[in-house]
Amino acid sequence: MSVRTLPLVFINLGGEMLYILDQRLQALNTSEDNSEKGIWSENDRKRVMTDIVGAMFSKDFMDELLKPQQLYSHRTLKTVLTRLAHTSIMRLSQASMDKLYELMVMAFKYQVFLCPRPKDLLLITYNHIDTIREFVQHTPVVVNQVDETHRKVIEVYSSLPEGELQLLRQTLLIFFQDLHVRVSLFLKNKVQNPNGRFALSASGPVPHGIDVPGLIRMFDRKGREVRRGEFPTGGSYTSPIRQGCFELHGDRVIRLGVNIGNHPEETYISKPPSVKKEGAPNLLAKEELNLLARLMGSMKAEDTAETATGFRINLFTTDGEEGGTGTSGGADQSSFEVLNIQAIQDEQAATQLARIAGQFAEGDELSESLSTNKGADLLAMMDDL
Repeated sequence: MSVRTLPLVFINLGGEMLYILDQRLQALNTSEDNSEKGIWSENDRKRVMTDIVGAMFSKDFMDELLKPQQLYSHRTLKTVLTRLAHTSIMRLSQASMDKLYELMVMAFKYQVFLCPRPKDLLLITYNHIDTIREFVQHTPVVVNQVDETHRKVIEVYSSLPEGELQLLRQTLLIFFQDLHVRVSLFLKNKVQNPNGRFALSASGPVPHGIDVPGLIRMFDRKGREVRRGEFPTGGSYTSPIRQGCFELHGDRVIRLGVNIGNHPEETYISKPPSVKKEGAPNLLAKEELNLLARLMGSMKAEDTAETATGFRINLFTTDGEEGGTGTSGGADQSSFEVLNIQAIQDEQAATQLARIAGQFAEGDELSESLSTNKGADLLAMMDDL
């Protein structure tokens, strides 16, 4: 596992988050006189972008982030990015933040998959930084923060050998391997299959410095070429494009990392496809689960009310559906005939189940505390911003 992966993950995910927030805030700016409550003006959008970018590229935070360290878990990264988004006047609902994080991760995962060579991961990062710089071009102080971070990233990563960059890419692939969220934009462009896995094309330009496959050359003992042959490659490959610029400013050549979501309404996370069930459902199994739930009914979770200042915003129209399952659950239950099973609650069994569940909860809290210790420093710094 590479200890240089975290800064690239944070910068690229942060860039994708800013792309989506910018699109959604522009979509919500529909009132010309700004008289309607809840409508975001252009000044509000710029203020949100400036506040988030300023916190994201603050000197102390980036100095801590660029230290060699292991990559954080998805849960810790989501917490850090949530704190980052809330450094502005904007407040996101939990459902919006969950979807936002999934969109960010899937967008960056797709870019890593299409990356021609490990070194081009830096060009993806620089594309994100270049676009972030444009978001805050009206605030010179924040632009200077972005430029300073960009210089530090170039200093740290430009000297890494090819083997370390390949290890960094492998660490990213391991980080993404279990995420297969369906995104409408990817599905529409036919770059993602219905099961959430990406459909990679076996065509296009080969990486810089690589020959087009399909040619076999044979040499004699003296190193002279004596014969040539060809073999089918299974794809249509072309000569490599020129190499992108790895400096502070310049043409990155590759388009990975730029803002691809020009249509905000198409960036929603797609709902899972409806699966047609063959045969009659197993009603007994469902009632067994319901019985178990009733036996464990003594375990109640307390909801903590959030008290936050600023404007609350739902980024996606389906947030209401995600917040509660009453509607969908009722629809599912109405399609089945319910078997009524009479059961008398056993107090001793309920106590035993509660004790066992408590042991699981204690184990979860212990593992959670161990996994979050790594990001405690960054979270503490984020609270101070």
